[in-house]
Amino acid sequence: MTESGTGIGAGAGSGVADLQDVLWKAAAKLRGSMDSSQYRDFVLGLVFLKYASSAFGGVPESARWPAVVSGPGPIGARIDAAMAAVMAAEPSLDGALPLIFGAENVDQRRLADLAAVIGDARFTGNGADGGEGGAGGGAARDLLGEVYEYFLETFARAEGRRGGEFYTPKSVVKLLVEVLEPYKGRVYDPCCGSGGMFVQAEKFVLSRRGRSGDIAVHGQEANARTWRLARMNLAIHGIGGDLSARHADTFYEDAHPGLLADHVLANPPFNMSDWYRDPEDPRWRFGVPPAGNANFAWMQHIIAKLGPRGGAGVVMANGSMSSRQSAESGIRAAMVEADLVSCVVALPPQLFRTTPIPACLWFFAKDKGPDGGRDDRRGQVLFIDARSMGTLLDRTERVLTGDDITRIAGTYHSWRGGPSAPGPYADEPGFCRSAGLEEIRGRGHVLTPGHYAGAAETADEASEPVRDRVERLTKELLARLDESARLDDVVRVQLDRLKG
Repeated sequence: MTESGTGIGAGAGSGVADLQDVLWKAAAKLRGSMDSSQYRDFVLGLVFLKYASSAFGGVPESARWPAVVSGPGPIGARIDAAMAAVMAAEPSLDGALPLIFGAENVDQRRLADLAAVIGDARFTGNGADGGEGGAGGGAARDLLGEVYEYFLETFARAEGRRGGEFYTPKSVVKLLVEVLEPYKGRVYDPCCGSGGMFVQAEKFVLSRRGRSGDIAVHGQEANARTWRLARMNLAIHGIGGDLSARHADTFYEDAHPGLLADHVLANPPFNMSDWYRDPEDPRWRFGVPPAGNANFAWMQHIIAKLGPRGGAGVVMANGSMSSRQSAESGIRAAMVEADLVSCVVALPPQLFRTTPIPACLWFFAKDKGPDGGRDDRRGQVLFIDARSMGTLLDRTERVLTGDDITRIAGTYHSWRGGPSAPGPYADEPGFCRSAGLEEIRGRGHVLTPGHYAGAAETADEASEPVRDRVERLTKELLARLDESARLDDVVRVQLDRLKG
C-alpha cells in the first residue's frame, strides 16, 4: 500500500500518519464528556461504521454514511439504527457492534462533531469512498486496518493497566508470529483480546505469498467489550474467523471444546488470581494449578489445544520460569519432562506500558523430532536472553526493532533447522544456549535463560587460555569469599554491641 493520495477531506494533509493524527484529535471531542475507556468504543465503532456502510452490499440506504450523518432526528439514534442494520445484513457481526450512541448521557453535539471529522476522512488510497472496489477494496481495507490498529494501540496507552486487557504490543506479537511461522492451518487464541494475534498471523501469511484463507482463525474472549473489538478488527481486515457466538470465560466455558490447533498465539492475563478452577478438569494433565495464580492453567489449556504436530507461543510473567510454589514448580517440571517446552525467551523490560511486571515468552512444540529436514531437538530446550535488546521510544516504553525480531526468530530457526534456518546454530554466551534435560533437572527445572546463556564473553576473555582463565577466576572467587567472611565478622561484632 502506498501513502500517496491518502488525505483528509479535500486534501488537508497526506499520508497514513496524517489520517491517524486527525482522527485521534477528533476523539478529543468526546474526551471532556467521558473517560477514555468509554470513548474508545465510540471512536472505534464510528470508524467501523464508516467502513461497513460502503463495504457491505446488503446494508440499506438508511445505514449508509451520508444518511447517518445528515438524516432527521438525534444523530445518536441514527447511528444506533445503522449499527443494528449492519448486524442484520451481516449475521457474522451479530452482537458485535456497540449500540451506545443514543444514550441520554451522550453529548449529541460532540458526537456530531466527531462523526463529521470521521466522515471527512478518506479511507481509500485514491479517489472518494465507494469508488472502484468501494471501502472494502484492498488498499482501502489496508489503510482502514492500519487506522483501527493505531487506535487500539493509542487507546491502550491512554488507558494504562486496563489497556493490557485488549492489546499486546505489536513488536511482541510479530516476534511470536515470526518464531511460529503460521503458514497454514488452524490458529487459536484462548484470550484473544482485540484480535491482534490473528491480524499479524494473516499479515505473515500474505507476506510469504500465501493467500487469505490459508489459516482458519479460532478465538475466545471473556470481556464483552473486548470481544466486540476483536470481531470488528477481523471484519475490517477481511479475516473470517470463529470467535464464538458470545464472550465467555475460557476456563468455565471452553468455546472450542474439540479444537486441535496447528498454532496457538496467546498473551493471557498475568498472575490472574480470580479464575474459575475445577480441580477435576481434564486439562490439568501436569498438575492442578494453584487457586491464586492462573499462569499454569493457561499453559496447560494451550497444550491441551495443540494438534499432534502443533506449536504455541505464549507471553508469560517472569515468575512462571522460576516459581518455587509447589504446584507451579511441579507443573513446570512435568511439562519439561514431557519434552513439550522448545524455547524460553527472556524479554527486555518496558515492552508492556500497561504493566510493570517483567515478561518472557514460552514456546511449546508437540514434535521436536527431525521432521521436514529439521534437526532432532528432542530432550533439549533453547534459552534466549533478550533482556538487553529493544529500543526506548520514551522513558517508559521500549519496542523490539525489526533487527531484534529477526535475530531472535533466526536463532530459533537455526536451532530447529529446516528451510527457515538462516544458518547453522551455535551457542552464543550471554544470548543463547541449548540445554539438555539432565542439566535442566540439575537446576530444579528453573527455566530462566540467564542461568543457561550466562554472560557474554569480552574480547580479552575470548583470547585468554582456558587454564589461565580458570586460575584467575578461582583467585577472584577466593578473594570474594575472604571478603565475605571478613564482613560477616564485622556484622557479628556490631550485633553483639547492640545486645550489650
